[in-house]
Amino acid sequence: MNLPDTAGPRAPRRAPSAVPPAGSPAVPAPHDRRLAVVGNPGNRRVTLFTQAVRAAGLPGPRVVPWIDVLRDGGADFAPEETVRLDSPGEDPEVDLLLRDAEDPARVEGSARWYARFTAAVGTLRGGARLDDPGDLAVLFDKRRCHAVLDAAGVPVPASPTSGPGAAPVRGWDDVRSLMRTHRMPRAFVKLAHGSSASGVLAVETGGGGRIRATTSVERTPDGALYNSLRVRRYERERDIAAIVDALAPDGLHLERWLPKASQRGRAADLRVVVVAGRATHAVVRTSRAPMTNLHLGGRRGDLDAVREAVETAGGRWADVLQVCERAAACFPRTLCVGVDLLPAIGWRKVFVGEVNAFGDLLPGLTGLPGSGAEGADTYAAQVAAVLHGHGTHDPAAVTLGSAPHPHHP
Repeated sequence: MNLPDTAGPRAPRRAPSAVPPAGSPAVPAPHDRRLAVVGNPGNRRVTLFTQAVRAAGLPGPRVVPWIDVLRDGGADFAPEETVRLDSPGEDPEVDLLLRDAEDPARVEGSARWYARFTAAVGTLRGGARLDDPGDLAVLFDKRRCHAVLDAAGVPVPASPTSGPGAAPVRGWDDVRSLMRTHRMPRAFVKLAHGSSASGVLAVETGGGGRIRATTSVERTPDGALYNSLRVRRYERERDIAAIVDALAPDGLHLERWLPKASQRGRAADLRVVVVAGRATHAVVRTSRAPMTNLHLGGRRGDLDAVREAVETAGGRWADVLQVCERAAACFPRTLCVGVDLLPAIGWRKVFVGEVNAFGDLLPGLTGLPGSGAEGADTYAAQVAAVLHGHGTHDPAAVTLGSAPHPHHP
């Protein structure tokens, strides 16, 4: 694998004990320790985690609804509780409290969502946490996350909107200027606090003033923006400018659009889940559109074919996974993250596009060979890691207003 010079020497893979195999004898948990999850009751994420906890022979976790946290100004956890935070998404009432959006399909309001979500995380008191408040504040800001990864030597697409001297993006005029200045004829324009490709535009420019933006954003005649399950193209600059100008108050992040490797004629990337510092699960996502998200028509690809392509190009699959582990290592106080990995054409280089705090929703996917999570889904792997003492730190005195995380700018 022809990684950038910053990748350093090839390090050996960690011992499989980093995440114990499903069904292996568990190291005894602290006396009377119980699991709790902050999430939306009945949501598939909470359901899958609860099933994994019970399958490990433990009592079902105490479920603390996000709606109660937001309405009551927080929640308290006992010292013996290990607390997992799960996504507050897919609940209209919770979304309304976080974004003031009457329609969950509306795109606008992500900055308000971020401010209220991170504030809500800071109102959770007690227990031992699997998700660090400082880490979450960075993971949900693409500009800050990109800067952290770049500073750690993790290969990322070039961006003029992260790190020291980051350029402000007040609207379409700034986007056009930055693309010209940084010689980026193709760029991704992303909401700084977006998720699931919400508000993402893949912008291409060409000779004669030609321009095109590919996005799932639907703009109505009155100027409102909605997330759609259909990817569409805008080819009039005034339409693209109107969308970007409407999104700019929520904060925008620009990245160079890197040509990705393909599988069976479709652009391909990977979601790699890292648990307790080890890459445990991976899925290939392919699409004919720039965005490979499965809800936008992306399909799962062939992971064995990816391994073969990497090795045929002279690389090592272990090195690919190590890049993901290095990205996760930037957030050492969070048990599990999902890394979006972008393979370049020819499979000789890889880049980290994003690191996701709630990137473990991959139902039915079992662990990678040699990961220690063979036969286990992403939730079972996390429960096994908790039982072996990983990821349970005391958050006493940890608040979003405390001293900066040592890895954070």
